[in-house]
Amino acid sequence: MTDASFAIAPENSPCQLQVRGDWLLGHTPEGASLCEEIPADCQTLALATDELGHWDSSLATALLQVARYCDEKKIEFNIDAAPTALQQLLKLATAIPPDTSSNTAKQTTFAERFHKNMQGRLQEFNATLIFIGDVSLAIGKWLRGSAKTRSSDIAWFVYQAGPKALAIVTLISVLVGMILAYLGSVQLRQLGAQVYVADLVAIGMVREMGALMTAVIMAGRTGAAYAAQLGTMQVNEEIDALKTMGISSIEFLVLPRLLALVFIMPLLCVYSDVIGMIGGAMIAVSMDVSVGQYILQTQGAVDWVDITAGIVKSIFFGVLIAIAGCQAGLTCGRNSDAVGMATTKAVVRAIVYLVIADAAFNILYDKLGI
Repeated sequence: MTDASFAIAPENSPCQLQVRGDWLLGHTPEGASLCEEIPADCQTLALATDELGHWDSSLATALLQVARYCDEKKIEFNIDAAPTALQQLLKLATAIPPDTSSNTAKQTTFAERFHKNMQGRLQEFNATLIFIGDVSLAIGKWLRGSAKTRSSDIAWFVYQAGPKALAIVTLISVLVGMILAYLGSVQLRQLGAQVYVADLVAIGMVREMGALMTAVIMAGRTGAAYAAQLGTMQVNEEIDALKTMGISSIEFLVLPRLLALVFIMPLLCVYSDVIGMIGGAMIAVSMDVSVGQYILQTQGAVDWVDITAGIVKSIFFGVLIAIAGCQAGLTCGRNSDAVGMATTKAVVRAIVYLVIADAAFNILYDKLGI
């Protein structure tokens, strides 16, 4: 085996990099040493392999460093005289430039990162508006009877979002009613007016907590399920198949889920109101308030305006949950990690939408005197 060596011939035109001997792993010079010998005034470097013996990937590794050095110094590196296999290896290795994203990220300023982040948020907002517009058009087609939406799908999602959610809605509503009653009774008992705890629980559940807590539960339960279902379909390219067949994913996949929540949310809201009042009654009875007094106070505190205000909230909450979940699923990536991220994004967005919408409704009700 002949020892591997190299030589730079600057007197030749162009400059030559001559490699000699057997370039095998463990018996070769470093690529950096080759780069150090290249003259600063060299414009073109030609590879000469006339005296090259056996070689393996160690030669390709060393020459790759030379190629990148030449690219950095604006030197033309000619490998036409190299063996065909070596040329193919070098062309494959230099086809993709080195990854400098980490260095670039470190060099960006705070203002640049902030600007990029704001651009991303603006794009997400625009995408949400476009999605809402597509859903609105699909609803219009459904009302005219021309949408590709199956009634059986709507019924199935109503069952998934309604009866199957009763257990968790019952538990949370009872606890919320008990919490409201306990907090109110602590203060009212000091004034000897603990009977008014029924008014507090009834108004709190009907106007606010019944609709909001039910919506939060459905965001974490149903909204996340919608995102996971549609995200998995995106990964499996099922949505692409629907588009290929000319079927709108909004009409076929999104609309049944949205309509199911619109239909079921008012019923769940009313159910939550009733269960919350029952939970409040459990605490009120322990505070020397009879069941009859509690019922009479509840009847006097709540009217149809209060009930309607909560139901209207629940309908809009259902729309927001469906939009957040379905949009996250349809814009999901193509791997399992993207499905998890879409599910998380759906829940976070839905809760943010709910809080903002609830605040907007309360301001509107206050201005209208409702």
